[in-house]
Amino acid sequence: MRLYNTLSGTKEEFVPINGNKVNMYACGITVSGEAHIGHTYQALIYDVIRKFLVKKGYDVTYARNYTDVDDKIIAKSKESGIPADAYAKMMIKKIDKVMAEMEVGEPDVWLKATENIDNIINFISVLIEKGHAYPTSNGDVYFSVDSFPSYGRLSHRNTEDALNGVRIDNDEQKKSPLDFALWKSAKEGEISWSSPWGEGRPGWHIECSAMNKKAFGEQIDLHGGGRDLIFPHHENEIAQTEALTGKQFVKYWVHNGLIKVNGQKMSKSLGNSLLMSDLLKKHSNEAIKFALLQTNYRNDINVTDDLFPDAEKHLYEFYKVFATAIDSGVEISGDYPEIDQAFDSALSDDFNTALALSELFAYFKKIKSLLTTDKETAGKMLSQIKKTYSLLGLFTKNPIEYVKTYEKTHVEDVPEDILNLANQMQSARLDKNYQKADELRAEILSKGYQVMISKDGVTVKKC
Repeated sequence: MRLYNTLSGTKEEFVPINGNKVNMYACGITVSGEAHIGHTYQALIYDVIRKFLVKKGYDVTYARNYTDVDDKIIAKSKESGIPADAYAKMMIKKIDKVMAEMEVGEPDVWLKATENIDNIINFISVLIEKGHAYPTSNGDVYFSVDSFPSYGRLSHRNTEDALNGVRIDNDEQKKSPLDFALWKSAKEGEISWSSPWGEGRPGWHIECSAMNKKAFGEQIDLHGGGRDLIFPHHENEIAQTEALTGKQFVKYWVHNGLIKVNGQKMSKSLGNSLLMSDLLKKHSNEAIKFALLQTNYRNDINVTDDLFPDAEKHLYEFYKVFATAIDSGVEISGDYPEIDQAFDSALSDDFNTALALSELFAYFKKIKSLLTTDKETAGKMLSQIKKTYSLLGLFTKNPIEYVKTYEKTHVEDVPEDILNLANQMQSARLDKNYQKADELRAEILSKGYQVMISKDGVTVKKC
């Protein structure tokens, strides 16, 4: 199995640090607001990676975190009048609800910044002792980037590039503009904790390093997150962790692409954030997954107006084949190893879900023809698709119910009796009873509707 390692900039053979054991961590959500499509995409990608590693026989422990204290959360707390800790808990509850509706798998270990304050303080204290960090008279603590000569190797930046790519604050007590906060002194009215340097709270970057060390020790196999986290967040994680341990922190760095909306970067400032609570009112969770996984995880996804409706239509056509097979008395059971082998081959090459999904169109085209010539093989293929693609969260629904729900919500102004006639016509065609199919078509036409047949199936519209 090969994966793209951001650290080396190449695809590498996946060889865990300790035999068959895999420790993986993915940066989770800063809970300053509700979950949007970008949050879900990232969670989905690393859930798929975790599940595929398990399928390949690895013993995986997967950890994710919630950043439940930071500047954005404090700002929202002040804006809403809700205490920061209560606001964070409220957002986590909403986010958990959405992820459950999306049926994204839970990690093995959940980590929260506010539950690791002692670990964070201890981590910072050792960095100070080793000369990699320094406190200021204001009660802040900074990491000294100059003390870590290999800084920039993940993002492939030199010091000058790094300075251009990071937001520089105006603290005159910083020794270098690149130095970043490990501990922030408390401002009046902010949530804070006691520390050797005074009341304050952790900086963002130190949270993940301290939580990783608590969960896994000094080294992990795979660390994931969005591409926007490479610099400075993940670069800073490497610096502070390796400065502490003297060991390579992460063997494989994996980063997913970002979400664009009609070609623009998704952001609150542009007002184009797509909240999951809104999307799930319009589309099934499987359609959202299908749409997102059609693109290689390292590439950006452009969410157009047609992206999710098109995915819903494709799934409808696939589920219609399942439904037709059930109506025709096909036994959906058994194995069809070629499908599973092709799937494993695709995901073994840097988790290529896009290739795995593209193969479905050929499978279902073949199954349609087999429904009249070799029902046993058709049943085995459908059974294998259901088993194999469940790893991506697909084909978990009742096919007949899925088809009915889609037709009820997407086929405009077509009565149930007309849809039943259209389904009977399709079954007749599959059975090669063309005389009956023509009679049903004529009956549908006499009632003011027309049937259109394409490679995707049958569509009914008013004349």
